[in-house]
Amino acid sequence: MERKLTRQVRIGSCVIGGGAPIAIQSMTNTKTEDAAATVRQILALEKAGCEIIRVTVPTQEAALALEEIKPLIHIPLVADIHFDWRLAVAAMDHGADKVRINPGNIGSEEGVKAVVERAAKDGIPLRVGVNSGSLEKKYIEKYGGVTAEGLAESALGQAALIEAFGYDNLVISIKSSRVPMSIRAHEIIAERCDYPLHVGITEAGTVRGGSIKSAVGIGAILSRGIGDTIRVSLTGDPLEEIRVAKQILRDLGLRKEGIEVISCPTCGRTNIDLIPLANAVEELASRYDKTLTVAVMGCVVNGPGEAREADLGIAGGKGEGFLFKKGEIVKRLPEEKLLPALQEEIEAWNGK
Repeated sequence: MERKLTRQVRIGSCVIGGGAPIAIQSMTNTKTEDAAATVRQILALEKAGCEIIRVTVPTQEAALALEEIKPLIHIPLVADIHFDWRLAVAAMDHGADKVRINPGNIGSEEGVKAVVERAAKDGIPLRVGVNSGSLEKKYIEKYGGVTAEGLAESALGQAALIEAFGYDNLVISIKSSRVPMSIRAHEIIAERCDYPLHVGITEAGTVRGGSIKSAVGIGAILSRGIGDTIRVSLTGDPLEEIRVAKQILRDLGLRKEGIEVISCPTCGRTNIDLIPLANAVEELASRYDKTLTVAVMGCVVNGPGEAREADLGIAGGKGEGFLFKKGEIVKRLPEEKLLPALQEEIEAWNGK
């Protein structure tokens, strides 16, 4: 799909905007002051595919902990700041690669100016973040409530404040928990600026409900060519955020790496225990960086036939199953040997 061309911003070792691949973000849920626990979680997120990580910095102790955290991780470190501009400055002093602020709640304009001056010193990008829960009263009154227009106008106004201090190394995010509002707000702001956009649906919900809402909202925005980095916000293990984000990008054709698993919904023809088998294949696939499609089908009707475009697959029969490759059956196996045989084929896969 054709993507809107935005200006490029470097966040540590990662580049977003300007046609760069859409980067996957997440946020730790540890106490940042506990550097060891925070590092453990970040390393697990890195392994899952996280490319930018954000940590909350609510105290000076948390800002100081960044100095201990940063040398032990391998992806850019973003400090999330609210209310106190001094924490933003401290976070940059101790190694933050980017700072997320909301100029509307950071304090006075003098505080914003101090943050901008410190960021400019080392070329540290700032993410201007606005969401529906923090929209300024003047925009609520102007538009008669929280609206897409108000969110976009607020974000652009805050960017203009930073620009007035002579700095434009910015990323913008505008988030709502309402999908239609989020889509419209991104359409508006994409027409009015060329800053890279951080896309997400805020307070999306639990892993189950929030994954669906995020896929609908983020997917709709990205399908319009809008967005340079994404964060799926879920009430759950942050590792789930990475899984969902990768799936969204893969299903939109914006990422190709990783194994795509397709599986049938089961029906009365199914004669093997397909649901746990499909879950096991999905877990198996998550261990590999190879680019291929694997099918898990309940019967021979849905096997090599309907899943003909899959690179590899397994299909069930009565107490047995079939291993197939590029639509052709290559082995007939007892049910319990299907998963090990598939794993062997995945490990040997070289694109043919």
